[in-house]
Amino acid sequence: MSDEKQSSGFSWFLAGLGLGALLGVLYAPKSGRETREELASSAREGTEYLKQRSREAADQVNVYVDRGKTQVSEYVDRSKEYVDRGKSQLNDWMNQGKQYVNEQGGRVSAAVEAGKQAYRTTTGTTTEPAPSQEPTHS
Repeated sequence: MSDEKQSSGFSWFLAGLGLGALLGVLYAPKSGRETREELASSAREGTEYLKQRSREAADQVNVYVDRGKTQVSEYVDRSKEYVDRGKSQLNDWMNQGKQYVNEQGGRVSAAVEAGKQAYRTTTGTTTEPAPSQEPTHS
């Protein structure tokens, strides 16, 4: 008896399936061909939309890249100006330092000569004493 119930249940399932398919065909708003064409058209529209958005995104990225290149170029030019200005100032300071050292060196030399002259005058010698030589250790 359980075999009869199972086959009876299965036949009702098949009957319901057939009835559902028949109602689906009867009440479908479009034919299968129209439905396939509409799906294909929607897919093409979606693809075209994605292509368009991709082009817009690429254009926007290019704008950002160009803007970034311009800014970097400006920063590089400005940095070069600062470096050149710094080099110029450093050279000026070095030249001033060299000039100061030379002036002071001349004053020291003049003071040494004045000291030697004073020594000569005080001791009554007209020639400079020979430099002392230290004995070499072998």
